[in-house]
Amino acid sequence: MSVIWGIPYLLIRVAVRDFPPDVLVFARTAPPAVLLTAYAAYRGMLRPLLPHWRMVLLYSLVELAGPWLLLSHAEVRLSSSLAALLIATTPLVAAVLARLGGSERIDSRRLLGLTVGVAGVVTLAGVDVHADDMVAVGEALLTAVGYAVGPFIVARRLAHLPSLGVISSSLAVVAVLYAPFAVWHWPSSVSGDAAVSVVVLSVVCTAVAFIVFFALIAEAGPARASVITYVNPAVAVVLGVLLLDEPFTLGIAIGFPLVLLGSVLATAKPRREPAAGATGGSEALAAAPTGRAPEPS
Repeated sequence: MSVIWGIPYLLIRVAVRDFPPDVLVFARTAPPAVLLTAYAAYRGMLRPLLPHWRMVLLYSLVELAGPWLLLSHAEVRLSSSLAALLIATTPLVAAVLARLGGSERIDSRRLLGLTVGVAGVVTLAGVDVHADDMVAVGEALLTAVGYAVGPFIVARRLAHLPSLGVISSSLAVVAVLYAPFAVWHWPSSVSGDAAVSVVVLSVVCTAVAFIVFFALIAEAGPARASVITYVNPAVAVVLGVLLLDEPFTLGIAIGFPLVLLGSVLATAKPRREPAAGATGGSEALAAAPTGRAPEPS
């Protein structure tokens, strides 16, 4: 699972050489939308969603439609390694949202984690980013925000619905939303590398990934399944350095351990468990059907 969700950054970086970001979002969502929606319909997982279509639509926009466009656009300027490390801040955002929503408290250890994680982001941006790339950095960080908000919607409004039904319908919504842009902006020529990247993004990193993730949650539980959050960025950095000749910079060497340590500390359980009911939905949050951190794109 960590490999499957660690390689999209590499694939996006290759794909955006030929595919405009909006076309790429359509190309990676349409095939899995058809496959997973057909399966979900066969299993009767779509009908229960009908009374909740507004929340499904909101989740689709916040978790997929917005973040995947922002991330694809950001990787036009940023390396796959840097993009992955910026997205690794998602657990930090999720920890803040959990505190603001009153579902979890932030003790001294979590506060230290947030501080360390922010220091890691500042290090990454300060050492590795040029001034004209700051818009792309902002897009990557907004992607992390979307990835963090999406599971809260699932945990509080959609947790009682079939997970595969939610994600398949969300993929379908995004595919339909971006279809007109795909028709208008479809590239006149596509390299073999870009085409293969889109196919792998669509089939492996989306369709297969969600099925495997649901199986992982069933086998290991939502809390242990969330460990992949901390491994994905490492996979992305290694692949970027080895396959795309991206530099292993001083910013990555210093910033990545800080972001990783900050995420671990910020998402750790409080030393004293809150009163019953104070953490409502936390397990559902960890098990939310997202494309990266079970966020925590």
